[in-house]
Amino acid sequence: MNLYLVQHAKAKTAEADAERPLTEEGMVDARLVASFIARNAGTRVTTILHSGALRAEQTAAIFAEYLAPPKGVRQEKELNPGSQPWSWVERLSELQEDILIVGHLPHLRRLGSLLLCQDEGKNVIDYQNAGVVSLSRNESGIWTLRWFVTPHIVPKIQ
Repeated sequence: MNLYLVQHAKAKTAEADAERPLTEEGMVDARLVASFIARNAGTRVTTILHSGALRAEQTAAIFAEYLAPPKGVRQEKELNPGSQPWSWVERLSELQEDILIVGHLPHLRRLGSLLLCQDEGKNVIDYQNAGVVSLSRNESGIWTLRWFVTPHIVPKIQ
């Protein structure tokens, strides 16, 4: 199973807009990364999940344009910034299909740390807005980091 963890793209501040939609830069970055991983990384997902926050929902929709998940995009519980990651560790241990999760810090950081080193307190991944972390679980249930793509490393001319 492959798991893709995405920190939502850059959003407006709460002072600028309480709903925190994506900025123009955030939309461009999300399209850039989504297009790149669809074409170059062989990324295929069955479902894209998001927290329900507008910035995560908009980021998920952009990734869906490029990845066309057969089961679509949907909101899921326990993907908010302060959510506890343990329930996701259990859920992911039972899944067989590849999924992409669009979420927030610190939840994504803690989830990635739990999967990779069983310690949510360690900071093993430096997430970036609109960046994608690719993890893979083997037959023994061990998770490994496959790759990490951020808007800053994707060529702007494609």
